[in-house]
Amino acid sequence: MTASADPGDVRFVGVSLDCADPAELAEFYLLLLGGRLLWRRPTSVGVQVPGLLLIPQRVENYRPPQWPGASIVHLDLTAGDGLDEPVERAVALGARLAEPQPDSRWRVLLDPAGHPFCITTVAPAPEIPATA
Repeated sequence: MTASADPGDVRFVGVSLDCADPAELAEFYLLLLGGRLLWRRPTSVGVQVPGLLLIPQRVENYRPPQWPGASIVHLDLTAGDGLDEPVERAVALGARLAEPQPDSRWRVLLDPAGHPFCITTVAPAPEIPATA
């Protein structure tokens, strides 16, 4: 594998989250992360959160992933220096703590549609823009 590659016209656009109720899931992430609503349709909602586009999308007969055990993608969110307040806030907005909790450096939660996401104090340093 090379250290860098030319992706051509391919670029990262966003993360789609399957769910039964896109409006409910969009509202959860807007309240948790801030951001803005880009569109709202019966089948999908576009939510621009800082650093990412989330797209909750309706799936017929949706079943949430199982934690742990299912091969899934989950979101990692940084909380600064503390976990308690951000976790309490997420729970108040409709998330629930997942079991098991594999590491004390982060908390695994399930969003209202059952998707796992982590809140952690561990994060890479912010990217510093290059100067000309």
